[in-house]
Amino acid sequence: MASTKTSGFSLLELMLTVSISLILTGIATVSFQPVMAEQRVNNAYNYTLTALRRAREAAAGDMRVYVVTFGPPVAGPNGNGGTITVTQNTTTGPVLFVATLPTDVTFHLEPGIPNSPITAPTTPDGFGSAAFAFDFDQGIGAGGGTTIYFQPDGSARDVNGNINNGIVYMGRPGDIYSCRAVTLWGYTSRIRGWRLYKNGAGVAWSQQ
Repeated sequence: MASTKTSGFSLLELMLTVSISLILTGIATVSFQPVMAEQRVNNAYNYTLTALRRAREAAAGDMRVYVVTFGPPVAGPNGNGGTITVTQNTTTGPVLFVATLPTDVTFHLEPGIPNSPITAPTTPDGFGSAAFAFDFDQGIGAGGGTTIYFQPDGSARDVNGNINNGIVYMGRPGDIYSCRAVTLWGYTSRIRGWRLYKNGAGVAWSQQ
């Protein structure tokens, strides 16, 4: 008589296969976490650059004022790492778009970053003393401005019409090497991106 025995995996073999698969999945997840975290920082940095550039280009193209307003991080389960809102004419005008930073990447000042505008390593473009995460209105009052008015003539100004130079800082709290910054030159609306690097025993900003 022909054998009726069938081939297949035993329960033990199946359990071993599943266990190995779970272990490999866990290893892959752990390995990719730093990469994903770095990508979120890059996204936040790109959101900031894009918001400023879009507002500048829209102001010149539409021949009207576009306003960029930076908002602080919001804590809690529905919080965020900060917001960038672009509106027409005023801070309460029609909204062009809103960008939101992921919760683990915030607009903030990380302890240990350079804080001198004149002594190396300096703050990016020598703007301010790293006293504010949003530090526009450089040289006007105490600084620390959060709003930029891009003009049709290509300049960036504050609400009172003053030329508005400034800087915004971001990164992952507790990770100094994740720090990024974006500077703005008010006369020409020149926008520059920066990244913090290890420099000998300390750190220094490098233009991107």
